[in-house]
Amino acid sequence: MRLKVLGCSGGIGGVQRTTSFLLGRHTLIDAGTGVGELSVAEMAQIDQVFLTHSHLDHIALLPLLIDTVGAMRSQPLTVYASAATLDALGKHIFNWQIWPDFRQIPSAAQPFMRFCALEVGESLTLPDKLTVTALPALHTVPAQGYQLDSGQGSLVFTGDTTVNDSLWPILNQMDALRGLIIETAFCNRERELAQASRHLCPAMLAVELAKLKRPTEVYITHLKPGEIELTMQEISEDAAAFHPKMLKNGQILEF
Repeated sequence: MRLKVLGCSGGIGGVQRTTSFLLGRHTLIDAGTGVGELSVAEMAQIDQVFLTHSHLDHIALLPLLIDTVGAMRSQPLTVYASAATLDALGKHIFNWQIWPDFRQIPSAAQPFMRFCALEVGESLTLPDKLTVTALPALHTVPAQGYQLDSGQGSLVFTGDTTVNDSLWPILNQMDALRGLIIETAFCNRERELAQASRHLCPAMLAVELAKLKRPTEVYITHLKPGEIELTMQEISEDAAAFHPKMLKNGQILEF
């Protein structure tokens, strides 16, 4: 199974795109501005989107994606997320004021989009045999990460999260953990901001990674565009034992 990075930045500017990953050909993990890297033909093949939470940098292009390809599809695009996230999308985005409610277009009986709740601990097996399991995350809004299990190995995306003791025992039980994508949004001098906004800084990341007992590749996501070099330098110092690598747009991870 292949995961392509469409966007992995904590902001925009130049080539920076916010969080979205293409899983195979038919699945998106989050729908930030990285979705714009896809052609219309590629977007039309997306059957499901798994959202980690409702913040704009993770859902920004979902409304435009559905508007662009809805009429090209024979089946509605399914949006999976926690019930709390789906409720926020319904109230604040697909509400006829910010954007049309595509759960009702062209009709409620045959909509372009449907919502389906997937809560922490629940799993869904897709037609390509890949299993997606929602994992616990701690953020300023209800949030979750995802385990992507190809049957041969797993890739874990934490989503936006802060210190989260409930995550690591789950990861430590995975026999074939091929990679961990984990956020670090702020540099160490902004630790108070990281804590207030429920993100990580390099020092906090190092403490979290020390809870991981399985050897795996560690990839850093959600870096702020103006602090990429500084934050990665601090990560290389604070978490040197784990050899974290910066995730990059266009990168492909196989598992």
